[in-house]
Amino acid sequence: MNSWLNRVAHWLYRHYPKVQFVLFIGLIFLATAGESNVALAEDVLIGTFSHDEMASWDERSFKGHTNYQLIGQDTLRATCKDTASALYRRMSVDLTRTPVLRWFWRADGVHPDLDDTTKAGDDYAARVYVVYAPSALMPWRTKAIDYVWANRQPVGSSWPNAFTDQAMMVALRSGQPATPERWVSEVRNVREDFKNLFGMDVTNIDGVAIMTDCDNSGLPATGYYRDLHFTAE
Repeated sequence: MNSWLNRVAHWLYRHYPKVQFVLFIGLIFLATAGESNVALAEDVLIGTFSHDEMASWDERSFKGHTNYQLIGQDTLRATCKDTASALYRRMSVDLTRTPVLRWFWRADGVHPDLDDTTKAGDDYAARVYVVYAPSALMPWRTKAIDYVWANRQPVGSSWPNAFTDQAMMVALRSGQPATPERWVSEVRNVREDFKNLFGMDVTNIDGVAIMTDCDNSGLPATGYYRDLHFTAE
């Protein structure tokens, strides 16, 4: 089954790279389920972005490669220019124990002229995905929430991804920040967000992905990520 899922996932990746991103990532998580880490601690570390931890992340390119680079001891910088690739980490997280995702991020190169709800505007200086991939036999049930630093959609708004209705976008920040060098923190109850956005009580997620992408607009952007982790309420 794993071999078959891998073949399907990579066929989708070759033929429909960004259109089927969520389905592709879900299939990858399912195909490698036996390899995934199962996180049961009260504080589940996802992205500390140390040199040792980066071996747990994989990259998928949609158009060239976003330049992901460690800076300092705990920060990931992502720079793109007409490119798009994602980093993803397979990890089963029990949302009944640790439903809250916390992280810090920064963004530079947000473009308010882009319409986030269209395919042409589906480029973000910073985004964080959480992926639910429940069944190897029904991969179309894969769902994802895509927390974004929006270009112009208002903070707090949500909308279907322009490429697939299996993902819902949520604008946590919007527009070019006045001080791009300032870190901002985010706190999201992922279980509650799945209930509100999909009407589903998701008790575990199967992985997390981050992406800084510029392939649709060709406009440059830079995102910074730090300290992604799940906690209890």
